[in-house]
Formats: sequence, C-alpha cells, structure tokens
Amino acid sequence: MKKDIRFIIAVFSVCSICIRINAQQFSDAVKQFISVNSDTLALLHAKIIDGTGGPSKPDQTILIINGKIAKVGNSIPVPGNAKTIDCSGKTVIPGMIMMHEHLFYGEYQPPYYLGLAMPSSFPKLYLAGGVTTMRTTGSVEPQTDLNIRNDINSGKMIGPNLDVTGPYIEREGIPIPEMLYIKSPEDAAKEVNYWADMGCSSFKLYMDLTRADAKAAIDAAHKRGIKITGHLCSITFREAADLGIDNLEHGFYVSSDFEKDKKEDQCNNRAQFISMLQLPENSEEMKSLAQYLIKKNVAITSTLPVFLPATGYEIFPGGGGEALVSQIKEKIEKEYSEYVNKDSIATVMLKKEMFWEKQFVDMGGRLLAGIDPTGAGRVIPGYADRIVPELLMEAGFTLTQAIKICSLNAAEYLGKQNEIGTINVGKRADLVLINGDPEKNISDIRNTEIVFKNGVGFDSKKIFESVKEKVGLY
Repeated sequence: MKKDIRFIIAVFSVCSICIRINAQQFSDAVKQFISVNSDTLALLHAKIIDGTGGPSKPDQTILIINGKIAKVGNSIPVPGNAKTIDCSGKTVIPGMIMMHEHLFYGEYQPPYYLGLAMPSSFPKLYLAGGVTTMRTTGSVEPQTDLNIRNDINSGKMIGPNLDVTGPYIEREGIPIPEMLYIKSPEDAAKEVNYWADMGCSSFKLYMDLTRADAKAAIDAAHKRGIKITGHLCSITFREAADLGIDNLEHGFYVSSDFEKDKKEDQCNNRAQFISMLQLPENSEEMKSLAQYLIKKNVAITSTLPVFLPATGYEIFPGGGGEALVSQIKEKIEKEYSEYVNKDSIATVMLKKEMFWEKQFVDMGGRLLAGIDPTGAGRVIPGYADRIVPELLMEAGFTLTQAIKICSLNAAEYLGKQNEIGTINVGKRADLVLINGDPEKNISDIRNTEIVFKNGVGFDSKKIFESVKEKVGLY
C-alpha cells in the first residue's frame, strides 16, 4: 500500500512538472503584452518564408500545439478546440536570431564612451522587432545580462532568449570606463573561466589584445565547449583563424590583414581603415582571405545598420528615433545634419562591405547578422533588426536568403538548429507574423504584428508603444 502511495505521489510530481513546463507562468508585467496564448493554435492562409533559403509558400496553415509546431501545409485539418488566426495577406517568418546585439546604449561623453545598461527597454524592443533569440555580443554588465536572461526565462519580463556573452576581453585602450581590462594571457583565461562559471555562454575578443591573450581565451572557452568571437584590430583575421576563433564581427570592414607595415599585436585604427578604403572591391587578396576563413570554419557576422552613412538612409534605421529620450534624439539629429551628404567615403565603404559579404557567402561561407546598437547612437534595437533583411537584399541576397542568414544560419552556429531557426514540425513556435508581403514590398518587413515565442503571441505594436522615449533612461 505504501509503495502504491509513493508511486502515485511520484507520478503526480512528474505531471506537475510537465504542466509547469507546458504552461509557462507570466507576471502581470508580461501578460499586458500577450495577445495570443492558447495550447492549440492555427495560423491560417499565411504566406511562409520558412528560413531554409528555399522559395516562399503561399496559403499555408501552421498548427501549433503546446508551443511547438505540430503541422505545416496547405490542407491541414484544424482541431475543433484550436484558436485560429486568419493570416490572409500576411507573411510568417521564423523568429529572428540576431548575433551582434547589446543590452546597453552607447553614448559619447568626452573623454569617455559610455555603455549605459538598458535592462528594461532593450529586451522589449528586441522582441517587438521580431527577435526571439539573440547573442549579447559583448557585455559591460554581464551580471545584469545574466539576471535579465533568468527573468525572461521565468516569465517575469519579456524579451528574447539570450545567449549571454561575457565581458569584452580587452587590454586598456579604448576609453570605456565600464570595460574590465586584462593585463596578461593568464587574466584572459581567468576571465573566461570565471564568467563561464557564472553562466555566460559565449565570449568576445576586442581590439587591443595580443595573440597570446587571444590564444589563452580561445583555449579556455573551447575547453568548456563555448564559442568565441571577436571585433579585432591588433590581431588580423588570418591570425585569429589560426588561433581557432569561431566567428568574426562586423564583416570584413574592420580587418587589419591588408594594413601596410602592420606591427604585431598593435592596433592602428587609421592605418587599418585606409588599407580597407584602398583595397579594390574585387581584389584577389580579399578572396584569398575569405577562402581561408571558410577553410578554417570561421563565421562572419554582418552588422550593416551600424555602418549606414548619413546620406540616402534614415537617421534612425527602421524609425527607431521615437524610442529615444528627446534630449538624446535632438542631439543626434543635430549631429546628423552636420554630416549629411558629406560622407562619400562611408558610402564607398558600405558598398564594399556589402560586396564582400555577398562574395563570402557565394564562396561557401557562413554569414550571420546583427545590428550592433552602438556607434553614433542611431541604431535602436527592434527597429533596426527589422531592416536587416532590407540591407542584405541591397547587398544582393534574395529575401529568402536574407531570412536564412537571420535565422537558420545563426541557429546552426549556436548548435540549436533542431530547436529553432526554421518553420518545421517539431521546432519551437518562434515566429513573426508580418502584415503584408515583403517579397512584393520589402518595406512590409517592418510591419511586425505578432511575435510568437514558444507559441505565445506578443503584440509588437503595443510593446513598441510602451518603450517610446525610454532609451537613454533604462
């Protein structure tokens, strides 16, 4: 009898755990933004761009059960208890997986460049823009980012699933007071191990390191099964590839491989930029570098929004200016007016970068994407993420290829391709419902209507509205 009672209690406990997993609890702060929450949901008559890079599919039904995609097709029987949404005239893409994001807002306050943590506004903005998974590619407050990740996972706040990158691994150089500087390769390894123990799941090398520093960090990360990326300057892309780096940031724009009289382990920003400006777009040297990175299985992350020049593009990519505190917005608009139509060099470099990224993919390389919301402060999460496919199309990709770069490519890099990245049966229902058809009118990509995360639908417009004039505060 006692055995039977213990068995019943054990079964009850397991069932309770299953119920908690399948029906996530949300705080009131989160519930206010939920527009759809049903165990069984059917999206009807949608055009689907599935994230594989293949052709879009018209008039499809997506059946979602307990947060996962159960069926996809154009003649699927829908259970009688299902909540249905008519998606006629609308498009569904996979939740975006963006790979160069931050949870801080960068602002110049001479003599410093400040990284101001935005723990409330940024997670909301990312999710509203269709980002359901993101890597915080460099952190100024890793403890904050880890706490945000935990609060999102527990349903206390809204935001994407976070791959939290540890603090920038960097020696003293750039005047960012929030940055933790190392002094030796031993420090680099200690930093990786400490923050990996704290829960960070990726790391990033920065601009003023020695090769010995980089080697120590890469080896420490790889020993723990963690990938490491880099925004480099003192170390060339080839050197980093030889050291075993997994990913390089900002496309080819910041490569120091072509710098004349390059001094080992030293960053010379001016010489680096001049070398890239002088490098012919269709140079054999660049093709050779791209082929070498492909051979070494090094991914490249595109960050086109942060390189947009002040001519021919919006001041705030995707319209993100309305999210800024008014004083900061006015300051940026004033600075923009002083530079507009005076940045022909930046325009040339942007076109080169687009060409090199397309060439890299055509040669067989893995391209990821992100927005890097830093620089002059014009790039705002969510708003800018939505236009990345637009910019990739300008670089020569088709829309379906651009969506793949922002979904499946990143999922494969993260080792999560069996969970997320495409609209396939068995995967999490991380989806973006877009009002319109971006294949006919690419600007429709900005019309995010509902962002589904684990099958729960969040009202994109309502989230955006809640964060107006908040960026710069929190």
